[in-house]
Amino acid sequence: MNTYLVYVLGFLAQFLYFGRTILQWFKSEHEGEVISPVVYWKISLLASILMLFYGIFRNDFAILLGQAIVYFIYVRNLQLKKAWKPMHPLVRALVLAAPFAVLTGLVTGTTYNFKSILGNRDVALWLMVLGIAGQLVFTFRFIYQWIHSEKEKESLLPVEFWMISTTGALIIFVYAIFRRDPVLFLSNGLGLFIYLRNILIHYSKSSLITRIDNEALRNFSKKISDKIR
Repeated sequence: MNTYLVYVLGFLAQFLYFGRTILQWFKSEHEGEVISPVVYWKISLLASILMLFYGIFRNDFAILLGQAIVYFIYVRNLQLKKAWKPMHPLVRALVLAAPFAVLTGLVTGTTYNFKSILGNRDVALWLMVLGIAGQLVFTFRFIYQWIHSEKEKESLLPVEFWMISTTGALIIFVYAIFRRDPVLFLSNGLGLFIYLRNILIHYSKSSLITRIDNEALRNFSKKISDKIR
């Protein structure tokens, strides 16, 4: 597949990931506490599907592994938010079928398959190990978040989620440099600020928005925040 089209696919997925994080952060800044909005999980699912295909076209096992682990955790969070059943049945069916379609393609494919991904000579063994380690750490945040949410019987984003996010993003950021992957480089570099900001919100319970000395801007931000569910 054309390299530029592959990068467009990857950047689109990361744009969605970054967009979900921006919405979550903005909502949290306005409320003065870390919020887990429904839209965060819906966008996560769409972005994850795109990243699964990006991982295939890049022959990148680390990316595929990370997405495979977290995919159904996104679904579970929508269930905990009571936002899964209201979705159209066809949409739910497509969401559940997508990872199995990707798996089938990797098993039966000729150009892109497990052999081509695991045997990718463009990725040295040590670099693949680094990438997998970063993805496992980065992905573990959602496993921790899922366990924590199941315990509390609601979808939450605890402070440990953001701490693990920061650690995983740093590892993947280094991996992206050696892998020369602009998609991973940009997304993890931009994400670090928001991860750290969520940690600060958790401990300080203060909002940057409340410090804006302009009533019109504060009212405008409130209107936007109210639309983020």
